[in-house]
Amino acid sequence: MMLKSLNPMIMGVLNITPDSFSDGAQHLNQDDAVIRAQQMIKQGADVIDIGGESTRPGAQPVSTTDEINRVIPVIESLYQTTDIPISIDTSKPEVMELAVKAGASMINDVCALSADGALEMVSSLNVDVCLMHMQGNPRIMQIKPSYVDVVDDIKSFFNDRIEVCVNAGISEDKIVLDPGFGFGKTLNQNLEMLKRLSEFKSFNLPVLVGISRKSMIGTLLDNRNVDGRVSGSVTAAIMAIRNGANVVRVHDVLETKDALTIWQSVNQFKG
Repeated sequence: MMLKSLNPMIMGVLNITPDSFSDGAQHLNQDDAVIRAQQMIKQGADVIDIGGESTRPGAQPVSTTDEINRVIPVIESLYQTTDIPISIDTSKPEVMELAVKAGASMINDVCALSADGALEMVSSLNVDVCLMHMQGNPRIMQIKPSYVDVVDDIKSFFNDRIEVCVNAGISEDKIVLDPGFGFGKTLNQNLEMLKRLSEFKSFNLPVLVGISRKSMIGTLLDNRNVDGRVSGSVTAAIMAIRNGANVVRVHDVLETKDALTIWQSVNQFKG
């Protein structure tokens, strides 16, 4: 598995969408998207996560054709020009198949392979897959999310999905877990997840965390807008790593890499 590294890894976000909450419409042009990906690689990204459909709260679905047209040319171009692993952020089996053929080596699915045909597709592709927890769907997920115990409930969900994946022929050592910050969670539930993140290590699988620039950061910083959430996002990413995250999915690669370098230097100092 490409994410089984001894060191925490930084996943750079590349949204090729008109409506993503942070960088929507910034990289719709193929050349612009490739330039942005190459910039993140130079800044220290270990993986590039490419998505062609927004999953922000209230987001509307995108057709399979539109998603394919947005992401496949960018994946092909990056695969030819860099050795950095490429992840495809999608829930559609057709997009998964074409993305892997184009050079992607990981599937990042916010629906945890619940779409028709997704399990069978990932099993046949034999690549790494990230299973994310989401209560509801992007259009309704933030309408009164409710849990008995947010961490225990998500762990139960992971237990079920891992079993389903293994029964479908997906090797357990190819699975990554994402508790889904902001996907059907209140601010307090997000904070509790971050504080108790180490509990997800009980699965002995890599844990991926995506908090970057999300509304929880803005809310904690007196309703700061998206562009003003960088330092808060970097702090949250380092806290996630400290609490057990193997991968942090971020928009601000350079700032996160700088903070991680300082934290690791102090943490590993033997003087």
